[in-house]
Amino acid sequence: MIHTLRLALVPAFLLLCLILGGASAAGYWANMGLQLIAVAIILWATLAHRNTPMAPAGRRLIGLLLLMVSLIVAQLVPLPPSVWTPLPGREAVVEGFALLGQPLPWMPISLAPGRTVASALWLLPAIAVLLGILRLGGYKAGWLAWTLAGATIVAVIIGALQRAGGDQSPLYFYQITNFGSATGFFSNANHMATLLVVAVPFLAALYLNAQGKGRSVQRSSGLFFILAGAMAVVCVGLAVNGSLAGVGLAVPVLAASAMMILSKARRVPLWAIGLIALLTAGSVAAVFSTPFGNNLTNDTAKISQESRYVSFSRSMDAAGDFMPAGSGIGTFKEIYQSREDPAAVTKTYMNHVHSDLIELALETGAAGLLLILLFLFWWGGRVIAIWRAGEADHYARAATIASAAILAHSLVDYPLRTAAIGALLAMCCALMADPRPRARRGKAASPEKQARHLSAD
Repeated sequence: MIHTLRLALVPAFLLLCLILGGASAAGYWANMGLQLIAVAIILWATLAHRNTPMAPAGRRLIGLLLLMVSLIVAQLVPLPPSVWTPLPGREAVVEGFALLGQPLPWMPISLAPGRTVASALWLLPAIAVLLGILRLGGYKAGWLAWTLAGATIVAVIIGALQRAGGDQSPLYFYQITNFGSATGFFSNANHMATLLVVAVPFLAALYLNAQGKGRSVQRSSGLFFILAGAMAVVCVGLAVNGSLAGVGLAVPVLAASAMMILSKARRVPLWAIGLIALLTAGSVAAVFSTPFGNNLTNDTAKISQESRYVSFSRSMDAAGDFMPAGSGIGTFKEIYQSREDPAAVTKTYMNHVHSDLIELALETGAAGLLLILLFLFWWGGRVIAIWRAGEADHYARAATIASAAILAHSLVDYPLRTAAIGALLAMCCALMADPRPRARRGKAASPEKQARHLSAD
């Protein structure tokens, strides 16, 4: 019983994240609850003793996590005036103290330390999921996939009812949301689209895993129709949702999921992986071409203060001005507002760049960009290793597809600012770090593999 509860820990927490963590600028009480639960999981995972050594990929991933935490801490350490005043972007701060006639105090790199701490707290659910899998082993991959599938289907149903009820539907969970769109558990329709796209490869993994268990023909057929129905619901959800990025990402995700089903446990050639990568780039580029009416490349993008074109351009200029130290995590809103045209300011404001990469470049500077490159190097190596492995872990392969979709969407939006999508990316990375291929029938597993598969870790 205790072992079962332990295995249900991360799936249960993931479900809470998907239901309660769908907003980046609202839902503070719900997110606070997720953060408190996350603290307990993180403490448990930190103090727990693994019965088996962690895989090298897992150790490297936790090393990257420690570097991220170190970067946040470094932005909060007070520095003497002789150190922080020469940093780019601090001229206005120095002038402010001069106007007040006050001596320059010790200050950290972050221009808003309180916001940096608050932003760091939003990372706790993702960290809890990552450590819960890698350190505690509190999961079963199949349970994670079923949790994701079930939450997605319910979200699609809620989204359809939201559309049917119009702007006045009582099923919208946030005051700041895309009224009239299918947002499900989220406040942003684009983030709901991310959830839908991520669910696709895990539905394929559930089918492959069930097929490999040697079930009876009747049970296999029944499960196939259930999963096929779930896939149909997800596709309908994408159509109802209407997110351009969701539609663009759905094409390569469906292609990669189909390749996963067709290849089954076989090793996938490198050219096939490259083809999917090209398809991803082409699909995203096509969606953001002029005919689709997006706000990055269309005719009005350059003059609309709320367009991605303007926010990207203005934020990249700011990022250059604050290099190499950055302005501090969580400071985007104030930095952006200081660069807006006062005559064009309205009641609507930019709370994020709509690009996690650009926002991190502004807030974390060169150190943050280097950390992103190190993560992408780790992630790319794991993708190749997982798809080229002789014995496939279907859930690890699904995780590579899902994480690629999240990272691609993060280039033109900010899904990772929500606890829900952050937890999903953490889940995917953890599954990639510790793949567990099924031992083939009729072959005895080596003692090392037997010990690993029998372990609760």
